[in-house]
Amino acid sequence: MASPCRFFASPVKFTFVLDPLDRLDPGHDSTVALMEATQARGHEVFVTQASSLGVKEGRAVATVRPVRFVPVELNEAGDRWLAGEQWFEYAGEASPMELDAMDAVFMRTDPPVDTAYLYATYILDYVDPRQTLVVNRPSGLRHANEKMYGLRFAEWMPRTIVSAEKDAIQAFVTQEGRAVLKPIGGKAGEGILFLEDGDRNFNSLVEIATLRGTLPVMVQQFLPEAKDGDKRIILLDGEPIGAVNRIPTGSDFRGNMAVGGRVAKVNVTDRERDICKAIAPVLQRDGLYFVGLDVIGGYVTEVNVTSPTGIREIDRLDGVSLGDRTIAWVEGRCAQLRAD
Repeated sequence: MASPCRFFASPVKFTFVLDPLDRLDPGHDSTVALMEATQARGHEVFVTQASSLGVKEGRAVATVRPVRFVPVELNEAGDRWLAGEQWFEYAGEASPMELDAMDAVFMRTDPPVDTAYLYATYILDYVDPRQTLVVNRPSGLRHANEKMYGLRFAEWMPRTIVSAEKDAIQAFVTQEGRAVLKPIGGKAGEGILFLEDGDRNFNSLVEIATLRGTLPVMVQQFLPEAKDGDKRIILLDGEPIGAVNRIPTGSDFRGNMAVGGRVAKVNVTDRERDICKAIAPVLQRDGLYFVGLDVIGGYVTEVNVTSPTGIREIDRLDGVSLGDRTIAWVEGRCAQLRAD
């Protein structure tokens, strides 16, 4: 294990609230990359699940378990991360602990943002922010629906409406010619539909997506640039620190990695830096420190705040370590808390 970082005389403790560890993909999941970086910088890594969170005597508690990792390695071709069959091991038994005893807590449970997820954020509100940094801030997670939050930056978004009314959606699609319908609570490209004026399936598609007019959906102008890729930009405390392009393959118009989009090296453009600069103060105000910004053709399409991915792909393509950079930033914030 590496020596503790220069900010601390002894290792600090990080807890990651995540999905079951054995279900994660160590060669892809950003959560694993963050935990590996935490370990590499000499800190203790604990894991727990949202269902293990609670409040006792007014303080957030969880059943946590220490864990160690065998870091992934690039294959000889440099195009894939390799992990051993036993890529992690528990370093002790699970035990209850007040989360205030941790230096940092990462909320990295994957969507959907359902009732259980929301309850977890309510519990994490009882972590004392004067002692422990929570990434991302629980109130910010509740505040920032990943589809709707972008509307706060409407000047940087494609033309968009939100509605459950078929007539309103039909009028928008007729005006635009083509549009993309997104479930507001969706994730990883699930349920996204391509709508085209004159499609004989239009009524059925909208009825299914809106649960017969009872559930609003987001409908956006279709951007032809989507064929060239859907760019994921990773922001750390409002600053863009890396990006990866996700390009549709086959007959699917979606570029999401979860539906088979291929990834490619890409730079952050001047316009995209302007976007990041414009939205950074709002992200910082809401405590959204680690964010995945999705951009197509120079327009923001989503702001991902729950468990943004992309670290592994950017690290491989650019020869960097965004996990290390992120944990170094967290160390600095933790040092400030200790000093105050």
